[in-house]
Amino acid sequence: MRDYHEFLSEVLISEDALRQRITELGATISKDYADKGPLILVCILRGGVLFLTDLIRKISIPHAIEFMGVSSYGVGGRESSGRVRLTLDLGVDIAGKNVLLVEDIIDSGRTIDAVMNLLATRGPASINVCTLLDKAERREVDVPIKYIGFSIPNKFVFGYGLDLDDYYRNLPFIGVVDLEKYSPE
Repeated sequence: MRDYHEFLSEVLISEDALRQRITELGATISKDYADKGPLILVCILRGGVLFLTDLIRKISIPHAIEFMGVSSYGVGGRESSGRVRLTLDLGVDIAGKNVLLVEDIIDSGRTIDAVMNLLATRGPASINVCTLLDKAERREVDVPIKYIGFSIPNKFVFGYGLDLDDYYRNLPFIGVVDLEKYSPE
């Protein structure tokens, strides 16, 4: 596996900036959901895992976590296929509960829109979205995002949970790929 320094064009969001913004999001979510009943954070796998684990430590009110596997990309894909597939469903009933979807990045909006529509049929008290990264200029479907970590330009990013051909999720920052220097192995 190649060293990421060979194709990293820039660090878009530093480890310190991530830590600070996630602390702020946790405080806001805690305030917004205080005394509103059961809160379930639903992490969209796999990219959202690092964000979720840091976020839940900054939320001061009781909450549960769940996971959903959703895909709109083929293996090694860099562009959404436009078709959303459910690969792992929730293991709990969300009827009457407040659901906060935790996503790593929202670009076209198709995936999160499909998840919201699916979960709305299950009778939750509320459904909101918290995304670490919002790439709004790529939006094809208008989706309401209640909590945004960072709005980013239309660049191919990796690190901090976001993969590059299934690798480099472990990096503590969000980097931009120089696509002219990167090729899958």
